[in-house]
Amino acid sequence: MRKVIMASPAMTLQERFAQYGANILEPVMPVVEGQLKRIVGTMLEAVGCKAAVGSYCKVATTDGSFLEAEVVGFSGDSMLLMPTGELRGVMPNARVIPLDKGSDVDIGNGLLGRVIDAAGKPLDGLGPIAGGQSRSLSGTPINPLSRQPIREPLDVGVRAINALLTVGRGQRLGLFAGSGVGKSVLLGMMTRFTEADVVVVGLIGERGREVKEFIDGILGREGLRRAVVVATPADHPPLMRMRGASLATTIAEHFRDQGKQVLLLMDSLTRFAQAQREIALATGEPPATKGYPPSVFARLPALVERAGNGAAGGGSITAFYTVLAEGDDQNDPIVDSARAILDGHIVLSRSLADAGHFPAIDIERSISRAMNDITDKAHRETVRRFRQLYSLYQQNRDLITIGAYQRGADPRLDEAVAQWPRLQGFLQQAFDERDTYDHSLDSLSQVVDGEHA
Repeated sequence: MRKVIMASPAMTLQERFAQYGANILEPVMPVVEGQLKRIVGTMLEAVGCKAAVGSYCKVATTDGSFLEAEVVGFSGDSMLLMPTGELRGVMPNARVIPLDKGSDVDIGNGLLGRVIDAAGKPLDGLGPIAGGQSRSLSGTPINPLSRQPIREPLDVGVRAINALLTVGRGQRLGLFAGSGVGKSVLLGMMTRFTEADVVVVGLIGERGREVKEFIDGILGREGLRRAVVVATPADHPPLMRMRGASLATTIAEHFRDQGKQVLLLMDSLTRFAQAQREIALATGEPPATKGYPPSVFARLPALVERAGNGAAGGGSITAFYTVLAEGDDQNDPIVDSARAILDGHIVLSRSLADAGHFPAIDIERSISRAMNDITDKAHRETVRRFRQLYSLYQQNRDLITIGAYQRGADPRLDEAVAQWPRLQGFLQQAFDERDTYDHSLDSLSQVVDGEHA
């Protein structure tokens, strides 16, 4: 934090040096107040003062309090501000005062077991949070040549993922689906069952009622002890929704730097992108792809790349991001962009969900890009045979259903038909059922070999 020196203009250089010592090298920056020029939507435009992008200002309201806002851009001599709260009581020509405050936050072990908002304030009523070290919300990029490679399988407790879409420690995957298909439920299973030292959950832009349901019904008291929950529901301003995603990632980085194995769960990456879209459009950035400005597609990889393995000998962040496919469109711009920057994607099918198949994972359209590096040849061969049988049955499903297929016409299809009940049974799993990594591989071998699982 830069120290602001309020020196008298009449002081000579020698007098300033005698009073302030080495700090005389820092600029003399008296605080100059400005005023609010206009409000357009959720964007504030102020004149008469200056502040850097990413710094904060406070805007006076009619009840004598102040509304905090972040500088997000400039337009001529005007500063563009995005509020961190509701625009109530803001009047024309209101005072705008720059603050000596950036986007740094205090993060420490006192966060474990707590539920906080995007500003780092507790929501759980358990009192103040013990201080920690100051960290920037923007993070520090890791040299790609310094990262540990993904070499160790991670047990997520879900049979279909463990066996067919094996996840590596430090991998970043997306859960892709339309609304109401089971993304949050599957995310909850992995929250409870995945082996990790610390779990960081970012509930970004989702329904407010889901926060308590997630904590009480999914994490539970035992799970919360090793977890940190950052909650910024849909009714929060777009700036706070973006800040919530950055804060969750920063917390995960803190524990990774301590050498811990961290599980980062973010629901959802789409709401983060939509918050950036709201801010970008409000500042005048032109839309590019289906209403999304270019800055959205720059922000997504900047956030996602912060997860993953740290330097050799350090910890890791294994991250799962839910991605909402609006209208079940897998070519949605955010879906397409996320698919390109993540290390794999798990697609959930509405037709499977409607048929009572849970988890509704579409195995044919899902992939783990790190799987070949963390599994042996025998495992990969068994997965290949499973996928072949599953795909062959799906390709001929209509013929089989109407009775047009005659047994014996194709030996490979005969095998797929015979194995189909076992294939389906393997892919389904109850919400409260945990299947370990080793048991998942054993079950896969039994199914493919035609044995009774």
